[in-house]
Amino acid sequence: MNITLQSAKIIGAGLATIGLAGVGAGVGIVFAALVNAYARNPSLKQQLFGYTILGFALTEAVGLFALMMAFLILFT
Repeated sequence: MNITLQSAKIIGAGLATIGLAGVGAGVGIVFAALVNAYARNPSLKQQLFGYTILGFALTEAVGLFALMMAFLILFT
């Protein structure tokens, strides 16, 4: 394989994983919002937890898409 093409693939895969940093921050924000909301209104614990798990799942999905793109760039 051409060295230029291999270098471009490695750089592209590295840039695609930048989205994972945003996912880490997003998960932290989601659970910080849960703690804040629970402190304000403890009676809504079950409903807040359901929304938190949904937010966590959507945030992690973005991370998995970024990781998938990195692997696709790297191994195709």
